[in-house]
Amino acid sequence: MNIRKAVVFCFCIMFLFGVASIAAGAQAAAIVSEGKVVKVNYTLTVDGKVVDTSKGRGPLVVAIGKHQVIPGFEKGLMGMKVGQKKSFTVSPKDGYGEVNPKAIVEIPKSKLPAGVKITPGMTLYGRGPSGQPVPVKVVKVKKDTAVVDLNNPMAGKTLNFAVQVMDIK
Repeated sequence: MNIRKAVVFCFCIMFLFGVASIAAGAQAAAIVSEGKVVKVNYTLTVDGKVVDTSKGRGPLVVAIGKHQVIPGFEKGLMGMKVGQKKSFTVSPKDGYGEVNPKAIVEIPKSKLPAGVKITPGMTLYGRGPSGQPVPVKVVKVKKDTAVVDLNNPMAGKTLNFAVQVMDIK
């Protein structure tokens, strides 16, 4: 083999090793971690019933570490790779919290929607500080007031997730 062919051969080998190490580095970087944006398909069950799913809507997009989802969901995703499936449980502490008895309050009926017959068990929607809809469950109806539960409907619940990571950036 002449010198020129040997140099070209060595260059080709170095190039291939370089491409292989770049590809390996890209795969190593494709792990769910702080600062990554993740697309994930999920199904949430509570007490054996499906209460939410991404099926039919497309993957949920989450910026890890930006507090866009409950802490237990982020923790469950950490370390996963693209294509990986996993099931995990989230306790109330890492989910929507425990039921807060102080969030069960009595409010005047005049503050409730006019023209709506308020009954125990029904869910009304108020507005949160940022204008987002907030579910309010009617617990009891009295003559001039209603007792409502301002806790998140998932408060005190153990959440069971089945997830699959679809993409990591």
